[in-house]
Amino acid sequence: MLDTDALRAWAEVDYSAIAHNVKEVQKLMGSTKIMGIVKADAYGHGDIACAKALRDAGVDFFAVACMDEAVALRQAGIEEPILILGYTPPARFQDLIDYDLIQSVLSLDFARKLSQWAEKQGVKARGHVKLDTGMNRTGILYQENDRNFDELLEVYSLPGLRVEGIFSHFPVSDELEEESVAFTTRQMELFNEAVEKLKAAGVNPGLRHIQNSYGILNYGDQGYDYCRPGLLYMGVTSDDSVPINSAPDFIPILSLKTKVTMVKTIQPGATVSYGRHYTAKTPRRIASLSIGYADGLPRACSNQSLEVLIRGQRAAVTGNICMDQCMVDVTDIEGVQEGDIVTIVGKDGSETVTVDTISRLAGTINNESLTRLTKRVPRLDVSL
Repeated sequence: MLDTDALRAWAEVDYSAIAHNVKEVQKLMGSTKIMGIVKADAYGHGDIACAKALRDAGVDFFAVACMDEAVALRQAGIEEPILILGYTPPARFQDLIDYDLIQSVLSLDFARKLSQWAEKQGVKARGHVKLDTGMNRTGILYQENDRNFDELLEVYSLPGLRVEGIFSHFPVSDELEEESVAFTTRQMELFNEAVEKLKAAGVNPGLRHIQNSYGILNYGDQGYDYCRPGLLYMGVTSDDSVPINSAPDFIPILSLKTKVTMVKTIQPGATVSYGRHYTAKTPRRIASLSIGYADGLPRACSNQSLEVLIRGQRAAVTGNICMDQCMVDVTDIEGVQEGDIVTIVGKDGSETVTVDTISRLAGTINNESLTRLTKRVPRLDVSL
């Protein structure tokens, strides 16, 4: 039995379900290997625990957003290759060597700085070069009318770098409209063209990876060395309403829970919470919950018909969500009292509430909703 007596709000994470979700990805990707994306605390699920579960499931490569995330994995005993997807300031180049990390080479200028630094230290920095085939964020431009192959070739020739791979990123792999499919397909063609030109120039391009989560769901095995699932191994997609070209059997690994702190009856005409946006028309029983937007429950979900589960029944969030609390209407749920456990995301009896519902009401995607869960919400391992 999980001991939550001392907690006000918490997330329950079934890390054992990651192995199942990894298998579902592998079914779609054939021989393409998996690079586990554990940035942003593994999208709010706990980076160390997720990385270890992924490793146990056969994942042998990881990627993070920044240096601090990579160092945390190393210090926790993750020995597999780790790619830093984002920018590393020159002041932290030494950490790339000390922790044996792989740096994304985001531009020719960045590559030159890293190479010059490495030469002075008498070392070689490991890198994967980022190719910009259409995201227009970071990377060496290699697009329809702007193929900077000479820059790419120079990166591979820099004396202080050991370039071990090449990658790109999709902006619209989640969209199945004809124009978006054509754009994504063209990105892969450009990426493949650059790889082949490197080979023709006598350069080993190294490991190739381009497919993010929706690139996996919608395009399957394209013959690359690695793919980069993020939310998929947590059992969710960015948006449940978006159609996909596959039917994986994912298991969501996270539930979010809190407690009832007080129940009171209010009379007709009484209002609830900041702004007085809810007015009782009849006598109502209102329960206060110990969770709010400082825990990660978006204030934007206020007055949007968001429901939670108490005693296996649905209760509507009433009035504005506060920083540390929110209120729900429990008039039709018998016996609700202080200490009752409330499910914000997850199952209770035959009822289920999803993070996707929160995301839709807040006008965002599940990636943001999950990474909003703050540090004062402990992640409890409920693995089977």
